[in-house]
Amino acid sequence: MDADALRRYLEFYQDLGIRTLYRAAAPVSQPQEVIPIPIPVAELPSMTPSGDTLFQISEDIGDCKRCGLHKGRNKIVFGVGNEQAKLVFVGEGPGADEDAQGIPFVGRAGQLLTQMIEGTSKKEGIPLLRDQVYICNVVKCRPPENRTPEPDEMEICGEFLFRQLSAIQPKAICALGSTAAKALLGGKDGVMKLRGRWHKWRDIPLIVTYHPSYLLRPYNQDAKREAWEDLKKVLHFVYD
Repeated sequence: MDADALRRYLEFYQDLGIRTLYRAAAPVSQPQEVIPIPIPVAELPSMTPSGDTLFQISEDIGDCKRCGLHKGRNKIVFGVGNEQAKLVFVGEGPGADEDAQGIPFVGRAGQLLTQMIEGTSKKEGIPLLRDQVYICNVVKCRPPENRTPEPDEMEICGEFLFRQLSAIQPKAICALGSTAAKALLGGKDGVMKLRGRWHKWRDIPLIVTYHPSYLLRPYNQDAKREAWEDLKKVLHFVYD
């Protein structure tokens, strides 16, 4: 196993909360002795390149063909906003409008997100415009028919998402929808179980709320109220 693969395994176990691995001693006729092998968390090399920037990450993505999503895309949708943003919104993936323009959240759901950010902040006395935050998605290419990204697609693109978040180092992250929440938190729970309380992504506070496309459905009035409450919570945390 090479060093990169070993590092990935160690970080995976750390994310699961495992701090000690065990290996068996050399085979003997008697019951084997179990020897603990501590994992020195602070000494593990970083998966993020030193001095990483959004420009470098975009350059590394290039004309990406690492997964099947590239076959149907028009444009790679990298991200948009303030590169020193205190707040980052992470969605699921580009839709048709985003694929055409190469900018995340520009369709109906994007217009609603803009209203949520600017309208809620104004009501709460926080001077904030959309271009002052950073917005990106778990996957950078549009899935066919806007389907949910497959696990391998999320894993491949997730490496670039994690680099984006590490480069920006926001004060908080807002995950929009279950796909973003699962990609960042690694569990299986959906929005309804995760929203309303704080979580963490690599020591950065993270809050989960509904994706704007879900809020566009007319029968989700309660969800709209809850989403605005989530947004108020994260805005006051970041900007008060």
